[in-house]
Amino acid sequence: MNFQPIEPIRPLWAEQAGTVGAQSGQRQQPTLFSDVLQSVVDNAREAENARSEAEYLLATGQMDNPSEYMVAASQAELSVSLLMQLRNRALDAYSEIMRMSI
Repeated sequence: MNFQPIEPIRPLWAEQAGTVGAQSGQRQQPTLFSDVLQSVVDNAREAENARSEAEYLLATGQMDNPSEYMVAASQAELSVSLLMQLRNRALDAYSEIMRMSI
């Protein structure tokens, strides 16, 4: 019987990947999961910045169409909601994996 060692869990962020890769002597590549998670976080951050900018413009009277603020606020709310759902699903999957018996 030939046994293969289990690969270590790769970190999600590039800073950690450099330190872990340097310790083990190999360079770790980003995974699809980390790319998707990073893009969702970036999207939520951009939507929140757009909402803050629209709120500032509305408060200072520089915005001609107040509905633009509502659109930006809705987009920010939805992007944060998507991020939370993704986080919850990932935690549920992790919990399910931890409950598995080998």
